[in-house]
Amino acid sequence: MNSKLLVLLFFGVFIGAYAQQEITWKDLANVKFSTKYVESEDGDVLIPVFGDAIKKIEGKEISVTGYFLNLDASTKSFMLSKSPMSACFFCGAGGPETVIEIHFAKKEEQYKTDKIITITGVLKLNQTDINHCNYILEKARGTSFD
Repeated sequence: MNSKLLVLLFFGVFIGAYAQQEITWKDLANVKFSTKYVESEDGDVLIPVFGDAIKKIEGKEISVTGYFLNLDASTKSFMLSKSPMSACFFCGAGGPETVIEIHFAKKEEQYKTDKIITITGVLKLNQTDINHCNYILEKARGTSFD
């Protein structure tokens, strides 16, 4: 009986360690921002200060559902947004924590802007590169809802 319990416990921990974690936009709101002057921008920029809860999932595979934004297919600039394009961060309807930069693992089907999809990938937190989003999903793959 004890050996069966140990085997089940081992596989439960092993599978749980490698399964993706589903997160919500509320989870991604676990961030505050400070301003910092950046000479190359000749102005202040927002610098994220990530909360402990979001730091714990950095480097882990996560899934999040939102609106796909195809900013420029030729340069492979894709994002997932909490809101559709007409009400997204770039239009002043949210903060930087409401978008995630997507780096697909391989060429994906061409999703259309504002299509609701779930993206799964490895979460990277970005505090330093102002040319990229604060949240980045690497090795990403998508699932659409038709």
